[in-house]
This record gives sequence, C-alpha cells and structure tokens, in this order.
Amino acid sequence: MRRLSLYALSLLLAAACSAHKTPLIGISCSRGAGGATQLATTYTEAVQRAGGIAVVLPTLQDAAQAEAVLGKLDGLILSGGEDVQPGWYGEEVWNETVYVDSLRDRSDSLLARAALASGKPVLAICRGSQLMNVLLGGSLYQDLPSQFGTAVAHGGGVAHRIGLEPGSVLASLYGTDSLTVNSFHHQAVKDPAPGINITARSADGLPEAFETGRVWAVQFHPEKMLQQGDSSWISLFGAFVRRCGS
Repeated sequence: MRRLSLYALSLLLAAACSAHKTPLIGISCSRGAGGATQLATTYTEAVQRAGGIAVVLPTLQDAAQAEAVLGKLDGLILSGGEDVQPGWYGEEVWNETVYVDSLRDRSDSLLARAALASGKPVLAICRGSQLMNVLLGGSLYQDLPSQFGTAVAHGGGVAHRIGLEPGSVLASLYGTDSLTVNSFHHQAVKDPAPGINITARSADGLPEAFETGRVWAVQFHPEKMLQQGDSSWISLFGAFVRRCGS
C-alpha cells in the first residue's frame, strides 16, 4: 500500500479531532522488513483502554512534517525498540550488542523535538526514555552487562522492584514508595540530562523513571504489564491521557 502523504494524514487526524472529544495520542514506531511501520498492539490498546485515540505514526522525513503532525495531536508516546546512536552523546559503538536504526532515530528525534517545542505531553517508554535523555543532553550505558554490572536482572522481561521518589508522578498515582516492574533493556540512562528529575531507581541505583517539564519517562514497559493482566497500570495511561486533554 502506498504510504499516506502528510496532507492525507493531516486530513485524517483533523477529521478524528472533529468527530471525537477525546485526546489524540501519536505513537512512534519501529521499522520492519522493507521499512514497514511496526508497532506492538500493546501500546494502542493501552491508550484506547485509558480513553484516548491512538494514532500510529510512520517514519517522518523532516522537521516540517513532524511539526505538522504534532499540530494535530494532543500528546506523544515514544515507544520502545532499537538502541540510540552512541554518536549522539559523543561515544563510539561499545560492542556488537548495540543495534541502531538511523532512520528511526531521526524520525523519533524530530517528533520529540516538535513535542518539546509545542509543549505537548510526552510519555517516553524504554528506548523512548533513553532517546529523550540523550536529546536533552544526557548519555547512556550502551550495554549494561559489560559496562554496569549488577545483581539486579535487567532485560529478558525479568521483574524487579524500583524505589519511587516522594511526590513523583508514580508515587502519587500508586500511593507507595516502590513498585514491581518488568525489564526489556540492555541500555539505560548513565548521565542524566540537565534539568531531569530522576524519580525512580532499581536497587542497583539504575534510573528507572524521570520527569522534566511535560515529559514522563519510564525505563520499563507499563503497556506490557497492562496487557498481561496487571490492571493497575491503566492509572498511568489514564493520567497521561487526561494530561493530554487538559
């Protein structure tokens, strides 16, 4: 199927805005074989269950496209996926475990910058949190097993506890100082960007969530936990959808 032109996409989004009063939430995607737009349904289902309208975003080419698309949206989810280019934070590729998609990096960065410039709320998940930290001036551990080393298992979907900062979004939503989360990553925030407030850490001290301005970022995958039956995570998506509608 021929990719929709930006104009056609804008018309569809505008029509959705007219027909619905609920927030439109754009979600960034990976690229599959042949460049096909690819996204797990866990993201769209989470937005829909929380009362929003999910809009799957294809790879964008330039800042003008990103600004036009964000102009039709009420918020943005930066989804998980590939690693972020180490050159963006001044490093060479650490080892063979690092896998990047330069076209996706460019598209997601354009979307993120457009959201930051417009003040639209952002929920950055896993890779999305790493990308946002880099764009704001921070750096990453490229490969946790070889660079960080810890008794806490990161990656492979293993569950572990995280401690929450008092007054943070997660602490306020869940009324607790710790949560059990999943883990599907081998990279993570190393040097937090200026102005970022780290709001959750695992027992080994690794950042698991941060907030800055209109950005909420989590290293774990709440949409997967929601799909797997932990209905408590609808609270996070519900709060994000409400924020996008305000």
